[in-house]
Amino acid sequence: MNTQSEAILEDNLLKQLISLGYEKVIIRDEAELLANLKAQTERHNKTTLDDVEFTRILNYLNKGNVFEKAKTLRDKYALTRADGTTKYIEFIDSEHWCQNLFQVTHQVTIEGSYTNRYDVTILINGLPLVQIELKRRGLELKEAFNQTLRYKRHSYGAKSALFNYIQIFVISNGVNTKYYANTKLEAMNFKQVFFWADRENNNITNLNEFTDVFLEPCHISKMICKYVVLAEVTKSLMILRPYQYHATEAIIDRVVNTNKNGYIWHTTGSGKTLTSFKTAQILMKLPNVHKVVFVVDRKDLDYQTNKEFNSFSAGSVDGTDSTHALVKTVQ
Repeated sequence: MNTQSEAILEDNLLKQLISLGYEKVIIRDEAELLANLKAQTERHNKTTLDDVEFTRILNYLNKGNVFEKAKTLRDKYALTRADGTTKYIEFIDSEHWCQNLFQVTHQVTIEGSYTNRYDVTILINGLPLVQIELKRRGLELKEAFNQTLRYKRHSYGAKSALFNYIQIFVISNGVNTKYYANTKLEAMNFKQVFFWADRENNNITNLNEFTDVFLEPCHISKMICKYVVLAEVTKSLMILRPYQYHATEAIIDRVVNTNKNGYIWHTTGSGKTLTSFKTAQILMKLPNVHKVVFVVDRKDLDYQTNKEFNSFSAGSVDGTDSTHALVKTVQ
């Protein structure tokens, strides 16, 4: 295998991301990260913020762990202005995900327990939401994965802790490329690191091809807004695997655009319940969908499904063991 340095991989990736529509921004340290966040927050919300107002927003953003910050990201902040009026500040547009502001930077240096310099960071509306760690060709991906663990352990909690807003990690050596959710440090496991794949389940491993498909601005924003799951019981982030994503997208398309039925086949242990939960969650937001009925054919599956659905989102399932009660519920 021909070797390729990290510097060349990084430079080529930056050029490719810019060609996809990202704005390149120079951010060298925490101060420049905050200045950029203020500017992007103003642009996204079509407003201006004085220093006191931005400090209030920053204090709000700084609260909580990774899971709590993921919830903050998807919420709005009621900012009380000097004149007594309220301005609701949005951090990400989850409904119109392509309308967010996309930037890319590299070699941001953050002082924590140790000084760390991050390879490539994707910012959405000024917040660092995707971290890309590169290793030269020939090195194992596990080295890049371990590097992200060191970042979480030693520098993501520094000062403003904005890097705890990262939703997705991407690791690559140019030949192999994988992604995973930014969950709790103790829950991060290399077994939960995935290749992306197309609709035919063909893995997309090469960094250039992965970037064109997965890191395209609208797609990566859609993955964050729709396909990162905030699991309430474990207080952790999960992200769908490619076959779960394609299955959910296919079901939604069938519901929205046709009157046809269909079926999705997943093997044992592949995450069928998560696929069905995310599908139901998205369908329930459609204006013409009033109820989603989930039917299982065994009592043990009934209990298991209720338990798992409620672990993703407490109180999300109203269960019944009576056909008569079910008919009354869906009428």
